[in-house]
Amino acid sequence: MNYSPTANPPQVRLLPSRQRSLTVLLATLLWTLLLSFGWKGTYTELLLQTSTAAISALVTFCLFEQWPRNLPQRLPRWVIQVVGVAISIPLSLLILSPALTEPGALPLWQDHSRHWSFLLIAVTGMLFGPWLAMSALLRQRDITVREQAQLFERQRGALEHQALNARLRLLQSQAAPHFLFNTLANVQELVESSSPQAPALLNNLIAYLRAAVPKLESEQSTVEQELTLVQAYLGLMQMRMPDRLEFSINAGDEVRSQSCLPMSLMSLVENAVRHGIDPSEEGGRIDIEIKLEQGLCIATVTDSGIGIQDNSNSLGTGLATLRERLQLTYGDSAGLRLIDQQPTGLCAELLFPAEEQI
Repeated sequence: MNYSPTANPPQVRLLPSRQRSLTVLLATLLWTLLLSFGWKGTYTELLLQTSTAAISALVTFCLFEQWPRNLPQRLPRWVIQVVGVAISIPLSLLILSPALTEPGALPLWQDHSRHWSFLLIAVTGMLFGPWLAMSALLRQRDITVREQAQLFERQRGALEHQALNARLRLLQSQAAPHFLFNTLANVQELVESSSPQAPALLNNLIAYLRAAVPKLESEQSTVEQELTLVQAYLGLMQMRMPDRLEFSINAGDEVRSQSCLPMSLMSLVENAVRHGIDPSEEGGRIDIEIKLEQGLCIATVTDSGIGIQDNSNSLGTGLATLRERLQLTYGDSAGLRLIDQQPTGLCAELLFPAEEQI
């Protein structure tokens, strides 16, 4: 015979829970009240018998809930509990019978007048008790299913959160080297051309790397840190094309302490340089403004470059990556908008939730 093992034997607890005890108490009082209409003896005797049967059924239900430890696979535990409750009621009445028999009186099996009373309590109890036991089992099953569903939801939420974090880290790890490699390629052009600006160029490169490298593994940044990175980057680009690039930065003190995604502002600036100013023969200007408005932090990067061209399929992977990072981090409360400027140029507007100032 096959049995279903468990790791550790559970501790058998005969004492029922408070909720079960109250339920059985109310059911016993109702049962006693219904039987009292046809009862020929005293009410105290009736209450004693119904209470004994009810307590016996409750203890049996709790006992078989945890014992025996191992059951045959084809025998559900609830069957033992329901059958045990049904058997315990007449058995407890038989055990109680001698205590209720007066000295010199006939025993139960010989006293025909007491047969009817015994059958009345036993039959109604065997009908009422298993029904109450099944109700408790169904209620317990619903509670277990609900708890398992809640546990599953918590586990799924934790896994989704881990997956989002992993995806965000992947996107961030792709974004930061993207800027570094582009900048190093620009530096290489100046070094190969033996530019006299090489010392100043290296100083700006060092400042850029000092600002960029800590962002490679960071999950959060501030507007102040982003502006430091942007200023170092634009310094490098201005040395690469001194007559073709101008820029300005406008951000108040109240916005500089705001948290933001690492490399987010840098994505907009780098896109303006590569796809707006650099392709333009005349070059252009980049204006950066960051402000707080209606609970949002709004960062705009406006360039006077060539703007969005009809034959351009994409403005690069930087903005696409930034959009996905914003969605993963802030959901629908953040966004990125591109606005074509007239006569030329592009305005990139980044919106994300602002932190409350204390």
